[in-house]
Amino acid sequence: MSKQLKTGIVAVTIIALFIWGYSFLKGQNLFDTGTRYFNVEYANIAGLTKSSLVTINGLKVGKIDEIVFNKSLDKKGHLVVRFSVENDIMFSKKSIVKIYSPSPIGDSNLAIIPNYDGENAVSEDTLQGEIESNLFTSIGERLDPLQTKLERVIVSADSLFKNLNTILNLETQNSIKNSVTNIESILEEVKKTIGSVNGLIDTTSLDLKESIKNTKSITENFSKISDTLVNANIGKILKDAQGTISSVNLILESISSGKGTAGKLVTDDQLYNNISATTKELEELLREIKEHPKRFVHFSLFGKKAKKYAPAKDTLLTKKVIDK
Repeated sequence: MSKQLKTGIVAVTIIALFIWGYSFLKGQNLFDTGTRYFNVEYANIAGLTKSSLVTINGLKVGKIDEIVFNKSLDKKGHLVVRFSVENDIMFSKKSIVKIYSPSPIGDSNLAIIPNYDGENAVSEDTLQGEIESNLFTSIGERLDPLQTKLERVIVSADSLFKNLNTILNLETQNSIKNSVTNIESILEEVKKTIGSVNGLIDTTSLDLKESIKNTKSITENFSKISDTLVNANIGKILKDAQGTISSVNLILESISSGKGTAGKLVTDDQLYNNISATTKELEELLREIKEHPKRFVHFSLFGKKAKKYAPAKDTLLTKKVIDK
């Protein structure tokens, strides 16, 4: 064997080893023929890179070989991820390939969520893809609407301040200053009024104390009276009063029915007329005695006879009227 041939064989071997080593470092094994390849499409690969791991239930079963853009016009911008899986790992076409991050600062990997119902997946099948939300993506998803709302609030606040600057011109500012001055004056007057009220309260506090003291004395007296009433035999007093009232009622009934002297005096008209006539005659008699005392008392040293009594005409007329 010539020296040149030996040199060529060594060179080819070195080149082959170099290619194999480079491919091995990239995660590709050129001598591995027991491998299947699958495709999955994402709108966002969330940090996936070539040579990222492919796992099933946490076990490494393959790696990502290629990431390219979808050339279809209706899916422009979507990314197609091609990954390999060991030949002895079986799952159905309904399985889901999910992007997840094993750590907040690490690269993303693919996890196959196996489904064993239906037809088994074969090489070059396209599987359904999903993205698992991690801490940062969840925060980002929540912060994006908040950021939008915050921007709207800032724009609204800016418009509000512009409107306030437009409204608060020099005349308005002077009016506000005058209003503040008036409010200060009003507060000063209120302060003076409160001081006057405090002085009035101080002046009347002594009278109020005396009134309270007198009220307390009155309350004590009422308490004593109530105690006296409680200790008194109210029942006996009411019973005696009821008996007295009953006796008075009996007397009044007797008088109304004409019994006794008082009843006759009240009900007998003839008795009343007789008493009235007698009173009238007695009045005439007293008048006659007063006017002509010599007719009733006779005293004479010389034995002169007294004149015979003759009743006055008016007296006779009065008697006739009474008799009628």
